[in-house]
Amino acid sequence: MENEKMMEIPPTDCPSIFERSVDGRVGVVLPEEPAGIDALIESSIPSEFLRKEQPYLPQVGESDVTRHYTNLANRTLGLDTAFYPLGSCTMKYNPRFHEKAASMECFRSLHPEQPESTMQGMLRIVYEAQKWLGELAGLPAVSFQPAAGAHGELTSMMVIRSYFRSRGETNRCKVIIPDTAHGTNPASAMRSGMSTVEIKSGLDGRIDLEELTKQLGPDTACVMITNPNTLGLFENRIREIADMIHAVGALLYVDGANFNAIVGRVRPGDFGADLMHINVHKTFSCPHGGGGPGAGPICGRDFLAPFMPHPWVMLKDGQYTLEDDCPQSLGKVRAFIGNLPAAVRTWCYLCELGAQGFREVSGYAVLNANYIAKLISGVYEIPYGERCMHEFVLSADKQKHQGARALDLAKGLIDMNYHPPTIYFPHLVSEAMMIEPTETENIETLEKFAAAMLQLAEVAEKQPQQLLESPVKTVVRRLDEGLAARKPVVCWPGNDFNK
Repeated sequence: MENEKMMEIPPTDCPSIFERSVDGRVGVVLPEEPAGIDALIESSIPSEFLRKEQPYLPQVGESDVTRHYTNLANRTLGLDTAFYPLGSCTMKYNPRFHEKAASMECFRSLHPEQPESTMQGMLRIVYEAQKWLGELAGLPAVSFQPAAGAHGELTSMMVIRSYFRSRGETNRCKVIIPDTAHGTNPASAMRSGMSTVEIKSGLDGRIDLEELTKQLGPDTACVMITNPNTLGLFENRIREIADMIHAVGALLYVDGANFNAIVGRVRPGDFGADLMHINVHKTFSCPHGGGGPGAGPICGRDFLAPFMPHPWVMLKDGQYTLEDDCPQSLGKVRAFIGNLPAAVRTWCYLCELGAQGFREVSGYAVLNANYIAKLISGVYEIPYGERCMHEFVLSADKQKHQGARALDLAKGLIDMNYHPPTIYFPHLVSEAMMIEPTETENIETLEKFAAAMLQLAEVAEKQPQQLLESPVKTVVRRLDEGLAARKPVVCWPGNDFNK
């Protein structure tokens, strides 16, 4: 049976680099330490941070090291190897041309402290990228400094707080957040020193205007809205919502993580947004990863510009310059002006596509999500309607009652060479699975993924125990995730890096 083939366990003859270790074997000869280096280290580093024992490191040859890391790389599942429908993360394919451009010698060898006259090209790229992002958002004041999406949220909340302080409205410290917003929103607001209150959605999965009215008042600083929201639904009364927020003197912040669904078609500034962040590692062709490759520039209205991070990239008398004379600025939230390789990639993508190209991006993103939803609806429940934007959320409640939960279905997808979608979020949906195909996948990939989801549903119905054992094709089988979180083992046995 096909289901049985799916669960076959392959051989895993890939010993660890520590298991390959042989005493006395070396792969590289390091130069001798300069005389007196030990004394210099001991005098410059506090004793409590110095190791008491030498670390246990594997003794291996160069070929062993090369094969070890090559084998690890071959285990990696990412966009270069498989479909990655991780809902809300917009894991689109990043063109390799952009990687080549970002790694050009003229960019990667720049030093941030060198004279502005010697880095006019890079400053022009940042300036133009900021200008074009501002046009797409309908919010002209742009800072490229934040490091990622949640960092952009935090920076935006700090901008809003600084704005109200400048007006003497220190009482405005409440942030209203719908239950369909991204999970980082409350933390960003709290970290900026403000308090939060959650409002429930209506039966249609959109903001309940009556609940919003109850919470709006003179203490409201802003409302943080994700639009489209995490259910994949566009807030179709957003203009009315914005007017309600502005009527009490508060601001509307839009979480731009789902911008890929509307880019080139709807400008948040036009429907009333005052400030937003943009995940260029989602919508604008930059890789994800740990706050390093990514970036989360913020876009706001002109009256918020004085409070944004400095320095600003300005064009004066035909020369690009960094402006530091910003007395009301909240200061820096990251070194210098942000992640410049991300700015180069974003600029390349903006140049390539233009306005019409981005209309196609959002159009295909929405089409692809609706196509998958249509193919699997009926077998899986889609609680908030069969029409969505760039992503949709299904419920695996039916499969749970048959013996396999959303987690088990996600583990089964790993065995079928797919990265699982986001599960158990948003919390409004029981046994939630959030699926976002993006615009970069072709119809064959979409249909194969839908077929895999249908196959898993059949396994859940007939042989759910198989899914409870997944994944079985990976080097590491299913972990006790609770134990791993409480008692993580991050060192090779016998190698205590704390000594």
